[in-house]
Amino acid sequence: MDKYLKIKKAFEKNQDIQKAIQMSEYMRNLFAFYGLQTPERRALYKDFLKNEKKHSKIDWAFLDKCYEDEHREFQYLVIDYLAAMKKNLSYEDVPEILKYIKAKQWWDTIDGFHRIIGDIGLKDSRIDDLMLKWSKDKDFWVRRIAIDHQLLRKEKINKELLSKIILNNLDSDEFFINKAIGWSLRDFSKTNPRWVRDFIKKHKDKMDKLSVKEASKYL
Repeated sequence: MDKYLKIKKAFEKNQDIQKAIQMSEYMRNLFAFYGLQTPERRALYKDFLKNEKKHSKIDWAFLDKCYEDEHREFQYLVIDYLAAMKKNLSYEDVPEILKYIKAKQWWDTIDGFHRIIGDIGLKDSRIDDLMLKWSKDKDFWVRRIAIDHQLLRKEKINKELLSKIILNNLDSDEFFINKAIGWSLRDFSKTNPRWVRDFIKKHKDKMDKLSVKEASKYL
C-alpha cells in the first residue's frame, strides 16, 4: 500500500472526533484535525520513520502529498520526518523546505521548521547569510524562523548573527515577531546573561515591551 495512504488509514482508524474539534478550535479553526495528540500520533508512525531512516534519500513526493492533506497531523508528520532524516538534509534542500514553510502557516509548524533549518545551519555556514536574508523577508513567518533558528544552541550561538537578525526586526509591530525576539534572547540569557543584558540596555528604546519582558525573564 502507498505510504501516504497507509498512514492516513492509521490516522483515520485512531481519530477522536471530540478531540479533533477541540484541537481545531485551539488553532482558531484554521485546520482540520484527526484529534491525535502528539504521543499517540508519533506512535502511529514510529516504525515507519525508523524504516525511512535506513535510506539516505528524502522522499519529497511523499512529503508533498502529506503536506497537501487538509489534516494538521500530516503537516506535523512532515516535520517529524525531516527531523528524523536531518543527517540527510543539506543546504540544497532548503528550497523544498521553504515551500512547506510558505504553505498553511501558523506558529505550530513554523516553530517546527526553525529547528530543521537550524540543524542544517550547524552543518553549513551558508545558512547564516540565508537567515540574514530571511530576516528581511516580507513574510513575517519566514522572519520568525530566522530569529529563532539558533534556539537551544547555547555556546554555539553566533552572537553577531543573532544581533543582526534581531536588529532587522526591531521596528516590527507583529506579535509573533516580537515574541520570537524575546524568546531568542531569553534562551541565550541562560548561556550568556551578560551579553543579553547589554543588548537589552543598548536597544531597549527600540524594542517592543513584549520582547523586553520575554528576554528579561531569567535575568
